[in-house]
Amino acid sequence: MKIVAIVGSTRQNAVGPQIGQWVKEQAPAITDNIVGVENVELDVVELGEFQLPLFDGPVPSMALGKKYEDERVTKWSKVIDAADAFLFITPEYNHSVPAPFKNAVDSLGAEWSGKAVGFVGYSFTGGVRVVEHWRSILSNFQMADVRNTVDINLATALDGEGSFIAGDEYVDALRTVITDVAVLAHQLAK
Repeated sequence: MKIVAIVGSTRQNAVGPQIGQWVKEQAPAITDNIVGVENVELDVVELGEFQLPLFDGPVPSMALGKKYEDERVTKWSKVIDAADAFLFITPEYNHSVPAPFKNAVDSLGAEWSGKAVGFVGYSFTGGVRVVEHWRSILSNFQMADVRNTVDINLATALDGEGSFIAGDEYVDALRTVITDVAVLAHQLAK
């Protein structure tokens, strides 16, 4: 089973890549110990590396049958299509989702459909609102989201240099979310 963790911030000097690196470092100890689900692999991808164009096509992505004119979108499509489940590592911008991440979701269609998703939300208020917005958006693709989340409050999770410091509560929450996503994806595959 393949879980793709997507770092959804494309800003320069964003904390998202630090959180993505932390997820990558924690993942093996978690994925190797999920009861009832074997061979779980978690890959972290950074949205900014795809340099996706603004979605402005005349036809909705869902109607394109995974055939895209722009090779950047095709590359993105292949990564998402190969995943069994997702972990959205998402900042909260102005109480909502970051525009580049929303654009990345809107650029595709069937690749998202019916898959499991979990969330690592972060902001100076914990990222709870962005997760609620994502749940509403992703329901359009009939994605199944897990209830537990990792809610990172940047007011307390950054040191004086702006580096992410994961407290035990975040490690425990991440273990729960990744486990929940893997179990849900396993159930959906039956």
